[in-house]
Amino acid sequence: MKSLRPWFEAWQFAAEAQQVIALRMMQFWRNDPSAGREATRMVTEKMAAAAEAHAAAASALMIGQSATTALRRAAIPYRRRVRANRRRLS
Repeated sequence: MKSLRPWFEAWQFAAEAQQVIALRMMQFWRNDPSAGREATRMVTEKMAAAAEAHAAAASALMIGQSATTALRRAAIPYRRRVRANRRRLS
């Protein structure tokens, strides 16, 4: 039987991402003074995470690792940021 761990981790990541979205939306709806900074941070973080993910996947593929490994490595920057944002915004 295959492990359910990857499914659980995907579910956990999706739940954390939804929580971050909800927390940010509440900030925007309340007209919080820091909402503008948060919006800027959100965009710059996404760009940085995308660059890191691309580099991680490319590096894995260049050294001969599987596409599955490359995808796992590409997800790490996103997971790290989502988790940090959830903690910071909660």
